[in-house]
Amino acid sequence: MQSSTWRVRSCIRCELASRLTRPRHRHRHHTPPMDTNASAAGEQRITRVLFCGPHFPASHEYTTQYLQSHSFIKVDVLPLEHVPQAIPNYHVCIVKSMKLDSHIISRAARMQLIMQYGVGIEGVDVEAATKHGIKVARIQSHATGNSASCAEMAIYLMLGLLRKQNELQISIQQRKLGEPITETLLGKTIFILGFGNIGMDLAHRLRPFGVKVIATKRSWTSCTQHTSKLIRSNVDDLVDERVNHEDMYKFVRKADIIVCCLRLNSETAGIINNDFISSMKKGALLVNIARGGLMDYEAVVKHLESGHLGGLGTDVAWNEPFNPDDQILKFKNVIMTPHVAGVTEHSYRTMAKAVGDVVLQLHAGQPLTGIEIVN
Repeated sequence: MQSSTWRVRSCIRCELASRLTRPRHRHRHHTPPMDTNASAAGEQRITRVLFCGPHFPASHEYTTQYLQSHSFIKVDVLPLEHVPQAIPNYHVCIVKSMKLDSHIISRAARMQLIMQYGVGIEGVDVEAATKHGIKVARIQSHATGNSASCAEMAIYLMLGLLRKQNELQISIQQRKLGEPITETLLGKTIFILGFGNIGMDLAHRLRPFGVKVIATKRSWTSCTQHTSKLIRSNVDDLVDERVNHEDMYKFVRKADIIVCCLRLNSETAGIINNDFISSMKKGALLVNIARGGLMDYEAVVKHLESGHLGGLGTDVAWNEPFNPDDQILKFKNVIMTPHVAGVTEHSYRTMAKAVGDVVLQLHAGQPLTGIEIVN
């Protein structure tokens, strides 16, 4: 009897010892590093920042550099296809070109802030984020130099089309001099479609070129709230004719160059369509520094082929990265740049600071400043 009791007690002791020494397996996708660190006594809490996708690399590189002295902030860059699985582990998400739909957002259990490294947040389901208690924000373009950079790119594209940049390269290859004949901005009428921060910076920079400026805006009273250091002039000094969006077709035919600076939303998607381009004067140029989805692809190709559209200069495409073999790039009067209008040393360093400061504020539980929260 005593021997039997001893064996039972011995087995219990062995089992307890086995449990104490048995390795514990953790599922990383359920328990992110921040919570593991936070639960361990004496270890600091980690705030994790996710940059979506490899494109616009300076965004995460500059932000990482700005935050490198703060060991409690971890910045990661993940391929787009890995974001849905990994997003539960992060507290801040910088979307870049990622589409965050309601399904992905529903998985973001620890997320506190979704923001863009810039202005465009059309890829974020703001309603879903609001439902899950997540703030969505953008960085105001006039505060970072982003709008000024985009305005400069618009002028670059205008001049590239007027001066027939692609044909100039052909002349060099063919060892020709003094041809082709090109155009100048002097005396041209420029129609700025969307007179926000970029539109205002563009109008300001166009004045020395001796052009006439027509511009559209949903509400002209908001122009007085513009805070750019570069623009102190009255709007009347920048715009020769003000137009409401609903009246734009009446003025499109007056313009030599249309510059699209609109935000992409359900109302503006495909706004540069067949009717719009048909209303332009024959040979007029189209410049887009906003979003590719504002243009109807088939309509643009059709009018390039007919010669009605005199040229296209765009920093954005319908699908990005754009197919380098696409038919539209075979036209000599098409100039496309790889979504770099706002990608300058000044604007990206300034935005890295804005992102970094917000992350530090979030970590410390302080009010978020330097960004525009949209929900």
